[in-house]
Amino acid sequence: MGQTSPLLSLQNVSKDFYGNVVLHNVSFDLHEGEILGLVGENGAGKTTLMSILFGMPVIAETGGFTGTIELDGQEVHFVSPFDALDAGLGMVHQEFSLIPGFTTTENIVLNRESMKPNFLIDLFGYRMSTLDRPDMRRRAEAAIHKLGVKLDPDMLVSEMPVGHKQFTEIAREISRSNTKILILDEPTAVLTESEALVLLDSLKRLAKEGVGIIFISHRLREVTDIADRIVVLRDGSAVKDVPAKGVTIKDIASWMVGRSISGEAGPREEPRTFPEEVLSVQHLWVDMPGETVRDVSFSVNKGEIFGIGGLAGQGKLGIPNGIMGLYPAGGKAMLNGKEILLNNPAAALKSGMAFVSEDRRGVGLLLDESLEWNIAFTAMQTHGQYLKPVLGGLFTQRDGAAMEKLCQEYIQLLDIKCTSTKQPAKELSGGNQQKICLAKAFALRPQLLFVSEPTRGIDVGAKRLVIDTLKKYNRDYGTTIVMVSSELEELRSICDRIAIVDEGKIAGILPPSADVAEFGILMAGEADSPSKTKRISATEEVPNA
Repeated sequence: MGQTSPLLSLQNVSKDFYGNVVLHNVSFDLHEGEILGLVGENGAGKTTLMSILFGMPVIAETGGFTGTIELDGQEVHFVSPFDALDAGLGMVHQEFSLIPGFTTTENIVLNRESMKPNFLIDLFGYRMSTLDRPDMRRRAEAAIHKLGVKLDPDMLVSEMPVGHKQFTEIAREISRSNTKILILDEPTAVLTESEALVLLDSLKRLAKEGVGIIFISHRLREVTDIADRIVVLRDGSAVKDVPAKGVTIKDIASWMVGRSISGEAGPREEPRTFPEEVLSVQHLWVDMPGETVRDVSFSVNKGEIFGIGGLAGQGKLGIPNGIMGLYPAGGKAMLNGKEILLNNPAAALKSGMAFVSEDRRGVGLLLDESLEWNIAFTAMQTHGQYLKPVLGGLFTQRDGAAMEKLCQEYIQLLDIKCTSTKQPAKELSGGNQQKICLAKAFALRPQLLFVSEPTRGIDVGAKRLVIDTLKKYNRDYGTTIVMVSSELEELRSICDRIAIVDEGKIAGILPPSADVAEFGILMAGEADSPSKTKRISATEEVPNA
């Protein structure tokens, strides 16, 4: 950009959460008037890095970070977002932070309202001053004009379309007179194509006025269109920091999803064939907040390990949650030719399916109960197992001995670190809690097992054991597995086929041996690009993919 000293400089920034390293020696600079595209898969460390930069409380609450951050050549260490705002940083998060009952104007100038004096100030002090609404409106209109969009200054946020809410968020940040740096986390995710183009043009104009912009997006075409420079995060490290000129979408996709540095195994050595279909899903929609499924169709063969991947918020997690009845769903799902009753978790379990949820603490576990109770409970409730008759079958009670035997079997099989079968689940580490969730599902001996994010938040050794256990149940018991994961290399190491979900639809289905760039292109939302190669099994029906 021509400047000798950067506006912002990050040097060797590292962060771990309770021993789990999520950022490792990340360094890059941002110059005045520069647009830096920051990209990476879900879990690569982008959000954590921005949380550090913006002084989010979670960073200090979890032990802080190492490395240095310099602003205009001076080292800074923000302990709260208010410090960052005072220093000239503005951030637009993925989640809206607007007040629904306030107007566009009131949200844009929130906490910086214009005030006008009156005679009561002399008696009761400045707090008796009143809002100068004409000046507030003038300031809001100036920010809206600067952004280059059409917003009604008097419209309530609760009545706005979602795109207008996003523009209101951005207008609020640029209305601050001292804003030097603007951080945008997936700003176009909720915008239509035309709205996204307007936003990108607005950002280019802001950059020409000297604002430094960090643009985080999984839409790689937008990144190549707008960025002056591109930084790629993978597994917590900055693997690329290059000028954007001449960089292609395929280049970025390859850098994003390149080989895992954790030593995970590569794709399955040999392709397997499966003559019989076990699950058929047609035009499934699921109303799961943040993971909406719009129109998904696919089939899974008996004995197969079928993977579902994609970036955060695109709908991959909604698929199993919808089929298993945890969120409102519609469409059609068939198991062994029989229709699955949607919106009914008990019916889904009784049909021969099981589910290991991504939310192990909220959905997967009875945190205050013992390990044996956690593992046996669903089988007891659904299939009447681990119960013994009393008084000639007049009623039943728990079979404690059988429950303990079951629990001991899984403690050994999954190497669960615990003090006894009576230990409460809440006392286990995250990795061991995940193993309990798997044990609970395996105890049902399901025909079809949905597993969502089975290795999220657990260490490398536990990850390997979980993956090996899934392979064992698939191989030894013929259990069909549908595995949802944000980690592409993990899917490639275990799955026979992998579907990539983008914007609530299946963008394509690839064999695990496909080039990582092909997966990256599908994940980047390039499903309609003429240059995209989509390889879909002849048995699959993928609508509007």
